[in-house]
Amino acid sequence: MLGPVTLRNRVVKAATFEGMTPGALVSPQLVEFHAAIARGGVGMTTMAYVAVAPEGRTHRDQVFLREAAVPGLTKLTDAVHAEGAAVAAQIGHAGPVANGRSNGIHAIAPSSMPSPLSMQMIHTATEADLARVLRDYVSGARLAVRSGFDALEMHLGHGYLLSSFLSPNTNRRKDRYGGTLENRATFPRRVLRAVRDAVGDAVAVYAKLGMTDGIRGGLQVEESLEVAAMLEEDGVLDAIQLSAGSSLMNPMYLFRGPVPLREFAAQMPAVVRLGLRTPMGKGFLKEYPYEEAFLLPKAKLFRERLELPLMLLGGISKRETMDLAMAEGFQFVALGRPLVREPDLVNRLRSREAAGTTCIYCNQCMPSIYTGTRCVLDHPEPLQLGPLNGDHA
Repeated sequence: MLGPVTLRNRVVKAATFEGMTPGALVSPQLVEFHAAIARGGVGMTTMAYVAVAPEGRTHRDQVFLREAAVPGLTKLTDAVHAEGAAVAAQIGHAGPVANGRSNGIHAIAPSSMPSPLSMQMIHTATEADLARVLRDYVSGARLAVRSGFDALEMHLGHGYLLSSFLSPNTNRRKDRYGGTLENRATFPRRVLRAVRDAVGDAVAVYAKLGMTDGIRGGLQVEESLEVAAMLEEDGVLDAIQLSAGSSLMNPMYLFRGPVPLREFAAQMPAVVRLGLRTPMGKGFLKEYPYEEAFLLPKAKLFRERLELPLMLLGGISKRETMDLAMAEGFQFVALGRPLVREPDLVNRLRSREAAGTTCIYCNQCMPSIYTGTRCVLDHPEPLQLGPLNGDHA
């Protein structure tokens, strides 16, 4: 059980941006991407990522929740349900991770900062901005429920807006939203409460929470544990999925394994491409060796502290690792890259046809988000994306 939702097993397809939403709408390729994973046996797949506001997108070709998106989203959820799986929408606001130049709207953050994505200054969110974003979360959550999603994954990680309030590195405010950890957690807690009040028990609501930003001066495990305890006490969540890293400052902390620097650079504008070739750029994409269950040591601290169901993410490629997660008290496991390469992995594990994935964690799939997320070892050519019939911008 995940709140009010019964899943057929404990395996969740982790949110990995699919790069299949031209015009900020669902494409047939996106529907098939999730239908294939559902056919492959997961308990729940997750669409990533769905913004609650236009300026909350990481770039313009990313779905944001509005009426025009509902027909495509409904086709996606219907397709997943037809295969017997549940489906979650990862919803949120990118905050400082948004590309204001691509979106045509300046990004906002707790405190002003330069954006390496847009080469613009990110604006400090005003009280009026926060009130509007709170309303956007509520209306977006209701639209997601109407579109047929079984669960809402609230994004509190990776430097996106809600987690940027939690981090002392990005939140330097002097008002009621800054300073102490309790103050920094005020806005994220308000959002979660408002969403839960809006959707009630119609769907499961869980959070993707960063255990650490993976950078000096950022959110660390000790404070994240306190945040998790606050969220449990608030009683608004059905589970927490534990993650780590910062999309803006240390993205490889979550992924681990080789850095596809050249492939990333090839997808970037010229000025960013040049920056990635400098020592500073190479330092941004730090390399961490891949290890099985690499987030488990930190996640166990949360398991010891909390009663809430927890999802273990990070380096789960084998059936024995899934069994280990259950033995350590985690109710769910979340997989990303293995299911990108092998959508049918869960069925193969169940039948004992395989003991683990053939994914080699080379991370070549990561730059493919710009041309349709896929395992480029098996599918080297970019996807040809088209609109669903009847969709409009």
